[in-house]
Amino acid sequence: MTVLAALALAPAAMAAPSASVPASGRLAFDVIRKDRDIGDYVVTFRGAGDDVTVDIATDVKVKVPVIGVSAYRFTQASTETWRGGQLASLASRTDDNGTPHDIRVGATNLVPASLWNADILRASAVLNTIDGSTDAISVSTLGTESIATGSGPVQATHYAIRGGLQRDLWYAGATLVHVRFAAEDGSQIDYVLK
Repeated sequence: MTVLAALALAPAAMAAPSASVPASGRLAFDVIRKDRDIGDYVVTFRGAGDDVTVDIATDVKVKVPVIGVSAYRFTQASTETWRGGQLASLASRTDDNGTPHDIRVGATNLVPASLWNADILRASAVLNTIDGSTDAISVSTLGTESIATGSGPVQATHYAIRGGLQRDLWYAGATLVHVRFAAEDGSQIDYVLK
Protein backbone atom coordinates (compact mmCIF):
# COMPACT_ATOMS: atom_id res chain seq x y z
CA MET A 1 0.00 0.00 0.00
CA THR A 2 1.40 3.42 -0.90
CA VAL A 3 1.74 6.19 1.68
CA LEU A 4 -0.96 8.25 -0.07
CA ALA A 5 -3.29 5.25 -0.15
CA ALA A 6 -2.71 4.68 3.56
CA LEU A 7 -3.46 8.34 4.27
CA ALA A 8 -6.72 8.08 2.34
CA LEU A 9 -8.25 5.50 4.69
CA ALA A 10 -11.39 6.82 6.34
CA PRO A 11 -10.92 7.61 10.06
CA ALA A 12 -13.90 5.42 10.97
CA ALA A 13 -12.03 2.39 9.61
CA MET A 14 -8.96 2.93 11.77
CA ALA A 15 -7.88 1.52 15.10
CA ALA A 16 -6.72 4.29 17.36
CA PRO A 17 -4.61 5.92 18.49
CA SER A 18 -1.90 4.04 16.60
CA ALA A 19 -3.44 4.90 13.21
CA SER A 20 -2.80 8.60 13.91
CA VAL A 21 0.92 8.11 14.60
CA PRO A 22 2.94 9.05 11.50
CA ALA A 23 5.77 6.75 10.36
CA SER A 24 8.26 9.57 11.07
CA GLY A 25 7.19 9.63 14.74
CA ARG A 26 6.75 13.39 14.64
CA LEU A 27 4.28 16.08 13.55
CA ALA A 28 5.52 19.68 13.46
CA PHE A 29 3.42 22.73 12.61
CA ASP A 30 4.08 26.44 12.21
CA VAL A 31 1.48 28.53 14.03
CA ILE A 32 0.37 31.33 11.68
CA ARG A 33 -1.59 34.51 12.53
CA LYS A 34 -2.10 37.37 10.07
CA ASP A 35 0.42 35.78 7.67
CA ARG A 36 3.11 35.73 10.39
CA ASP A 37 4.74 32.73 12.01
CA ILE A 38 4.07 33.21 15.73
CA GLY A 39 5.15 29.85 17.07
CA ASP A 40 5.26 26.07 16.86
CA TYR A 41 3.11 23.07 17.71
CA VAL A 42 5.16 19.85 17.82
CA VAL A 43 3.95 16.32 18.58
CA THR A 44 6.54 13.57 19.16
CA PHE A 45 5.66 9.88 19.47
CA ARG A 46 7.60 7.16 21.31
CA GLY A 47 6.65 3.48 21.39
CA ALA A 48 4.68 1.39 18.96
CA GLY A 49 1.22 0.03 18.31
CA ASP A 50 -1.31 0.66 21.05
CA ASP A 51 1.39 1.49 23.65
CA VAL A 52 2.74 4.94 22.90
CA THR A 53 3.90 8.03 24.74
CA VAL A 54 3.10 11.35 23.10
CA ASP A 55 4.97 14.56 23.94
CA ILE A 56 3.29 17.77 22.81
CA ALA A 57 4.89 21.20 22.89
CA THR A 58 3.17 24.46 21.97
CA ASP A 59 5.04 27.76 22.01
CA VAL A 60 3.20 30.85 20.74
CA LYS A 61 4.22 34.49 21.05
CA VAL A 62 2.32 37.42 19.55
CA LYS A 63 4.28 40.67 19.44
CA VAL A 64 3.01 44.22 19.08
CA PRO A 65 4.11 45.44 15.64
CA VAL A 66 6.83 48.09 15.44
CA ILE A 67 7.90 47.99 19.12
CA GLY A 68 8.26 44.19 19.27
CA VAL A 69 6.87 43.85 22.79
CA SER A 70 5.12 40.57 23.55
CA ALA A 71 1.33 41.11 23.62
CA TYR A 72 0.38 37.47 24.23
CA ARG A 73 2.30 34.32 25.16
CA PHE A 74 1.08 30.71 25.36
CA THR A 75 3.28 27.75 26.17
CA GLN A 76 2.24 24.20 26.93
CA ALA A 77 4.15 20.96 27.48
CA SER A 78 2.05 17.79 27.72
CA THR A 79 2.75 14.09 27.90
CA GLU A 80 0.05 11.53 27.06
CA THR A 81 0.64 7.86 27.87
CA TRP A 82 -1.46 5.37 25.91
CA ARG A 83 -1.67 1.68 26.90
CA GLY A 84 -3.70 -0.85 24.94
CA GLY A 85 -5.14 1.97 22.83
CA GLN A 86 -6.57 3.80 25.88
CA LEU A 87 -5.34 6.97 27.57
CA ALA A 88 -3.55 5.81 30.74
CA SER A 89 -2.40 9.25 31.90
CA LEU A 90 -1.92 12.84 30.86
CA ALA A 91 0.30 15.48 32.47
CA SER A 92 0.22 19.03 31.18
CA ARG A 93 1.83 22.30 32.22
CA THR A 94 0.52 25.48 30.58
CA ASP A 95 1.31 29.18 30.82
CA ASP A 96 -1.60 31.03 29.23
CA ASN A 97 -0.30 34.60 29.08
CA GLY A 98 0.86 34.52 32.70
CA THR A 99 -1.90 32.25 34.06
CA PRO A 100 -0.38 28.90 35.04
CA HIS A 101 -2.20 25.55 34.77
CA ASP A 102 -0.72 22.25 35.92
CA ILE A 103 -2.85 19.12 35.53
CA ARG A 104 -2.42 15.38 35.96
CA VAL A 105 -5.16 13.02 34.82
CA GLY A 106 -5.30 9.25 35.20
CA ALA A 107 -6.90 6.69 32.91
CA THR A 108 -9.99 7.95 31.11
CA ASN A 109 -12.09 7.09 28.06
CA LEU A 110 -12.02 10.75 26.99
CA VAL A 111 -9.90 11.75 24.00
CA PRO A 112 -7.61 14.67 24.89
CA ALA A 113 -8.16 17.89 22.93
CA SER A 114 -4.56 17.74 21.70
CA LEU A 115 -5.96 17.23 18.17
CA TRP A 116 -3.38 14.72 16.80
CA ASN A 117 -5.61 11.68 17.48
CA ALA A 118 -8.31 11.15 14.82
CA ASP A 119 -10.48 9.47 17.49
CA ILE A 120 -11.58 13.01 18.35
CA LEU A 121 -13.78 12.80 15.23
CA ARG A 122 -15.96 10.16 16.90
CA ALA A 123 -16.06 11.82 20.33
CA SER A 124 -18.97 13.64 21.93
CA ALA A 125 -16.74 15.07 24.67
CA VAL A 126 -13.01 15.77 25.00
CA LEU A 127 -10.54 16.24 27.83
CA ASN A 128 -9.39 19.87 28.02
CA THR A 129 -5.57 19.69 28.17
CA ILE A 130 -5.27 23.12 29.81
CA ASP A 131 -7.47 22.75 32.88
CA GLY A 132 -8.55 19.08 32.91
CA SER A 133 -12.25 19.82 32.40
CA THR A 134 -14.56 17.96 30.01
CA ASP A 135 -15.84 19.82 26.94
CA ALA A 136 -18.92 18.58 25.05
CA ILE A 137 -18.45 18.69 21.27
CA SER A 138 -20.15 17.84 18.00
CA VAL A 139 -18.29 17.00 14.79
CA SER A 140 -19.38 17.48 11.19
CA THR A 141 -17.65 16.51 7.96
CA LEU A 142 -17.26 19.35 5.45
CA GLY A 143 -15.66 17.47 2.54
CA THR A 144 -12.27 16.87 0.96
CA GLU A 145 -9.91 19.73 0.16
CA SER A 146 -6.35 20.28 -0.98
CA ILE A 147 -4.26 21.56 1.95
CA ALA A 148 -0.85 23.21 1.59
CA THR A 149 1.94 21.72 3.70
CA GLY A 150 5.70 22.15 3.80
CA SER A 151 5.94 19.00 1.65
CA GLY A 152 3.41 20.19 -0.92
CA PRO A 153 -0.39 19.92 -1.22
CA VAL A 154 -2.22 17.03 0.44
CA GLN A 155 -5.81 15.86 -0.07
CA ALA A 156 -7.46 15.95 3.34
CA THR A 157 -10.93 15.72 4.85
CA HIS A 158 -12.16 18.88 6.59
CA TYR A 159 -14.00 18.48 9.90
CA ALA A 160 -15.67 21.15 12.04
CA ILE A 161 -15.66 20.65 15.80
CA ARG A 162 -18.13 22.82 17.69
CA GLY A 163 -19.24 23.13 21.30
CA GLY A 164 -16.78 23.46 24.18
CA LEU A 165 -13.95 23.22 21.64
CA GLN A 166 -14.11 25.23 18.41
CA ARG A 167 -11.67 23.92 15.82
CA ASP A 168 -11.55 23.13 12.12
CA LEU A 169 -9.32 20.13 11.50
CA TRP A 170 -8.02 18.52 8.32
CA TYR A 171 -6.86 14.91 8.35
CA ALA A 172 -5.22 12.95 5.54
CA GLY A 173 -6.58 9.57 6.59
CA ALA A 174 -5.84 9.58 10.33
CA THR A 175 -2.94 12.03 10.14
CA LEU A 176 -3.56 15.61 11.27
CA VAL A 177 -2.34 17.99 8.54
CA HIS A 178 -3.97 21.35 9.40
CA VAL A 179 -5.78 23.17 12.23
CA ARG A 180 -7.74 26.44 12.13
CA PHE A 181 -9.53 28.40 14.85
CA ALA A 182 -10.40 31.93 15.90
CA ALA A 183 -8.26 33.52 18.62
CA GLU A 184 -9.89 35.49 21.43
CA ASP A 185 -9.33 38.73 19.47
CA GLY A 186 -11.13 37.23 16.45
CA SER A 187 -7.99 36.73 14.36
CA GLN A 188 -7.57 33.46 12.47
CA ILE A 189 -4.93 31.01 13.69
CA ASP A 190 -3.66 28.22 11.42
CA TYR A 191 -1.38 25.30 12.28
CA VAL A 192 0.47 24.58 9.02
CA LEU A 193 2.24 21.22 8.74
CA LYS A 194 5.94 21.71 8.06
